[in-house]
Amino acid sequence: MPGSPCGLLLDYKTAKFSLTRNRRVGLLHRLLQLSALGYLLGWVLLLRKGYQERDAAPRVAVVTKVKGAAPAGAAGRRLWDAADLTWPPQGENVLFLVTNFIATAQQAQGTCPESPSVLDAMCTEDADCPMGNPVVHGNGIKTGKCVIFNATRSTCEIYGWCPVENSTLPRKPLLAEAENFTLFIKNTVHFTKFNFSKCNTLQTSDPSYFKSCTYDPVFNPSCPVFRVRNMVEAAGEHFGDLALLGGSIGVLIKWDCNLDHPAAQCQPQYFFSLQDTRYNFRTASYYWGSQRQLYRNLLKLYGLRFDISVHGQAGKFSIIPTAVSFGTSIAFFGAATVVCDLVLLYLDAKADLYWKEKFEEAKPPKGKPKASAYGHRECSTTSTLPSGATSR
Repeated sequence: MPGSPCGLLLDYKTAKFSLTRNRRVGLLHRLLQLSALGYLLGWVLLLRKGYQERDAAPRVAVVTKVKGAAPAGAAGRRLWDAADLTWPPQGENVLFLVTNFIATAQQAQGTCPESPSVLDAMCTEDADCPMGNPVVHGNGIKTGKCVIFNATRSTCEIYGWCPVENSTLPRKPLLAEAENFTLFIKNTVHFTKFNFSKCNTLQTSDPSYFKSCTYDPVFNPSCPVFRVRNMVEAAGEHFGDLALLGGSIGVLIKWDCNLDHPAAQCQPQYFFSLQDTRYNFRTASYYWGSQRQLYRNLLKLYGLRFDISVHGQAGKFSIIPTAVSFGTSIAFFGAATVVCDLVLLYLDAKADLYWKEKFEEAKPPKGKPKASAYGHRECSTTSTLPSGATSR
């Protein structure tokens, strides 16, 4: 029977198409179809390139080199070049270019008054300087004495490198000429999935090319030689403002390669961003005096720190992502019909009429009681006859 559990289990429903002249739902249906088509053509194919297989984790290599020279008038007639101004040694993804410094010359280990700029060094009597305690944020170990630093201040005597570090900062950067230094950045990427490698330098046999060219995004994009001043300005700052107290510049090299096009069109883009407006560190050079005493020259260096990072991705046509992208878009077309059906059956004012027209139960012709309305026999096929009766 139609209502029996066996009959419900074996029911089969087939689609029925009904033409509904409802302009609002028809307009909604077309808008949803156009949206699905726009998603396929605009987002999937044009912007996301959904027909391509992608490699977003290339192997990268970066080599850097600084060139230039700058005189430092406040430190005597000394000329600073790339070997003096670049820290750490060249060739790393991070380098530091000196633009200003404070020098403390001929320091030797001994006892001397601590600097009054250190709060923990201020004292009025020896009890304020317990022997053996380090000076917090200072330059040595307290000896237990409170000594006169100048006519108005007394500080704790320390054992350390004397005289203590000079803290007088120049009013102007001593190495302002560093803005004309050039930074050579050689970068190579290798997309292992496609066995494709590319370098950001122009393949040329002219040995003087890299000595004379300067990067320009329009006229000379294949020259990886950057002027320091241009890099700082691209990060939104002025070189003179950063040179005094130092700063940090982020250099992002971004590769976006479409391998369906010629390899020559795969070119990097460079982005510069300001990460910090202060940066410095200390270094010292040591030497022996005439009396076999160890001395050092202490330098507090201010300058520009360049952090170089490389990101990239490459794409190439593949049948699998293409099939997935088209399958997803076709599913959106089907979803448009489902949405319109829900609007007609549940939200429209004539929903009852649409229910009757859309769903119809197919009944078998009369005169065949042993076959159910669904094309199968009833679950119970045995019958019980009264005692003494015969079946015909």
